[in-house]
Amino acid sequence: MEHHPSASPVSVRVQDRNDAFLPKPSEQFVATPEIESITDRALNYMDAGYPVHFTGVAGTGKTSLAFHVAAKLGQPAVLIHGDDEFGRSDLIGAEVGYRKSKVVDNFIRSVLKTDEQVKRLWEENRLARACREGYTLIYDEFTRSRAEANNVLLSILEERILNLPSRSGSGDGYVRVHPNFRAIFTSNPEEYAGTHKTQNALLDRLITIELGFQDREMEIEITQSRSGIARESAEVIVDIVRTARQIDSAQHGPSVRAAITLARVFAGREDDVAADSTIFRESCVDVLRPKRGSIAGPNGSTTEGSNIRNEIEALVRTVFRKR
Repeated sequence: MEHHPSASPVSVRVQDRNDAFLPKPSEQFVATPEIESITDRALNYMDAGYPVHFTGVAGTGKTSLAFHVAAKLGQPAVLIHGDDEFGRSDLIGAEVGYRKSKVVDNFIRSVLKTDEQVKRLWEENRLARACREGYTLIYDEFTRSRAEANNVLLSILEERILNLPSRSGSGDGYVRVHPNFRAIFTSNPEEYAGTHKTQNALLDRLITIELGFQDREMEIEITQSRSGIARESAEVIVDIVRTARQIDSAQHGPSVRAAITLARVFAGREDDVAADSTIFRESCVDVLRPKRGSIAGPNGSTTEGSNIRNEIEALVRTVFRKR
């Protein structure tokens, strides 16, 4: 399965109309029987009217899989990224001003008629547009938005009605959700920084599929497909990343992103992928060092940073010795 979340898992054609795009299947997507099984289940759930929720630690391919499933649906999609600053209006839209029109009728010279009208201007945002037009909604990392913003989803997913109280005066206070509307959500675990606890009422409306890290063979395929590096070098890099992951399991460890990063750097330079290569070992330190680890310790000392560096370099040598 192609699972490098920093790259597009599908080729995307942007639609000029209504801010939607059409996801297309990518030739680079590496699928396994397990991933195809997840995809088929997700499509079955959505055909039955249920939204799908992919959850898992960073680097397990949630967003890539969401785009892959959306491409299988074969219809336009809209993308929303969760944001702590979101309010209800950021999802569905808001009034942005007024339009005033005036008609003057002086057809009969002695009679003057005027007609003035003032209308509120409404700007529709992506969630409302997806509901109205029957698009696929991809709501990436939706738990980064606050529950107050996401509450609007409850009636959409259950009663299939979008409630727009501020539009009630214009006759558009309720919008029937289009039969083709589909929703795919992704999220990181709640202990991740920047995520909010999701209300049970919303989770109860989603079918959640938990994703884990891929097996060794799949990570090698992913790393090769994303970098073009030789198979032998891809194996070494993946083994180094997986070993670091086991050591740092409490923090979930580095994902396949780290393997792809190293492979891209050394693609075409496979001779440098060696235990005695200083640049390779230093690159492993740069890429695999815990992101929250401090290079400089108290009072400017580098003890902590040195320990991290020594551990990673020892890990690299150990992997090469086992080959």
